[in-house]
Amino acid sequence: MQVVGLRLPEAPRRVRVFAASDLHVTLGFLGAVQEAEARQAWEQIPSFASFRSVTGSFEGVKPLGHPRKPSALAAIVDEGRQEMSEMIVEARGPLLAAAGAPPDDRAPLPHMTVARVQRRAKSAERREALRWAEGIDLRGIPFTAASVALYTWATDRQERLFRIVEQHSL
Repeated sequence: MQVVGLRLPEAPRRVRVFAASDLHVTLGFLGAVQEAEARQAWEQIPSFASFRSVTGSFEGVKPLGHPRKPSALAAIVDEGRQEMSEMIVEARGPLLAAAGAPPDDRAPLPHMTVARVQRRAKSAERREALRWAEGIDLRGIPFTAASVALYTWATDRQERLFRIVEQHSL
């Protein structure tokens, strides 16, 4: 995913901002599946009719996860939301089923996680993280999603969190 002009203010303590190379919109989170199952799901990617390159923009950054202890701070897709929602609706169920992962029946919410609140954050640090996120205005920040990718954890998670295993251009 290419995001132009994304600049975040310095994050407070216990907030980990994602590296630019880690920014992506999730179509289906496979969770703790074996590599063979993830690759089996990946084989279906070319068959999805709704998959296409999407250019769009964001609105603000919102907390996601448990309502009292959100962990993800995510830029919500504004322009391009319908296209990305269509891709999620078409792909998520078949991808999860092919990987043997549990189904996810939540409504699609196209978003790009930009930071995570660390688990060991105390209540005051968590409140500070949420205030930080609320102050981030991304309206009009453009993005282009021109590919889909299969991610896994990076070997060295100090520099970046994820590593692309497979990628398919749209």
